[in-house]
Amino acid sequence: MSIGKDNYKHNITIDNFNFVQSTIRPINQSTHSTNQLNPHLCFVQKILIIQTAFIGDVVLATGLIEKLHKSLPDAQIDFLVRKGNESLLTGHPYLHEVLVWNKKVHKQRNLLKMLFAIRKRKYDKIINVQRFAATGFLTAFSNAKEKIGFDKNPFSFLFTKKIKHVVSEGSYTKHEIERNLDLIRDFTDDFILKPALYPSANDYAIVNEYNGKNYITMSPASVWFTKQYPAGKWISFINKIPDSYQIYLLGAPSDIPLCEYIIQNSTSRRISNLAGKLSFLQSAALMKNAQMNYVNDSAPMHFASAMNAPVTAVYCSTIPAFGFGPLSDKKFIVEIQEPLYCRPCGLHGYKACPEKHFQCAMKIADEQLLENLSK
Repeated sequence: MSIGKDNYKHNITIDNFNFVQSTIRPINQSTHSTNQLNPHLCFVQKILIIQTAFIGDVVLATGLIEKLHKSLPDAQIDFLVRKGNESLLTGHPYLHEVLVWNKKVHKQRNLLKMLFAIRKRKYDKIINVQRFAATGFLTAFSNAKEKIGFDKNPFSFLFTKKIKHVVSEGSYTKHEIERNLDLIRDFTDDFILKPALYPSANDYAIVNEYNGKNYITMSPASVWFTKQYPAGKWISFINKIPDSYQIYLLGAPSDIPLCEYIIQNSTSRRISNLAGKLSFLQSAALMKNAQMNYVNDSAPMHFASAMNAPVTAVYCSTIPAFGFGPLSDKKFIVEIQEPLYCRPCGLHGYKACPEKHFQCAMKIADEQLLENLSK
């Protein structure tokens, strides 16, 4: 598709054989940066952020977009994601281009195609948020002027700048957005900007029919079993919520059966299943004005952070000290109230409880979730 003389923001998808372009919206074209904080960076034009992990990881990495735009307002910022996550960044006001790597089909072939696409763009800086070999390969052989990433990446020895990946400093655990900021701290500053998502006017219009004075959302599913509050526990909690609240269950199409099970086994008269009906950004738009959003330690928690929406995060096998906790101004953590010898059992959780009792979830009381509705 020809885009003529105008400069347009667009997605580039690396599939099996083709580059697929889809025009999204016009952007402003600048020839020089006017950054006053770092005058020596005035000629830095093209920056690529790489984060091809899960949905929540992409949301957290949007804090880098915010920070780079603030420090280098005229820079051209691009973002590389895995196929399936690109809609998170649709219409983002500070992004020029979203590159999409198809990892599920012909992964290695598409990795090489992506490398050629990156080289063609001649980036000034590549900022790799990940610590895995595939994205390290893209960074190392990108031909970018500066290749920035964490020291734990297997290809970091080929980076021009490798940053120590610090989980904690003494008794202080760094949040993931702080660790990401470390990658650009030396040419920006220490001020932390939170992640942000940008639902469109159409996204807000679509969810407007669900808006009301008293509604809450619940996102009951998780990729990992031991990070997912059990269906029976959600049902028990829902049965104690006053009927004055409308309840919306959110999730992906694959979460529809779980949400239907919860509805069929609850006594609530005001509960609706929106799983599979809303996009990422539409879900985020709905969460923004909710009285409360109940989530697991999973992507919807980060949606709430990016929208500064009120959130109650239920932690089962994982703990907030890993550095991925909620960032909203109004946030609550719900977890087992007594020490458990086996908790945490892993950074991401498991497909089943290793100890076969799942007490980290089963011993959480309904009242711990319920009390946050009145705060």
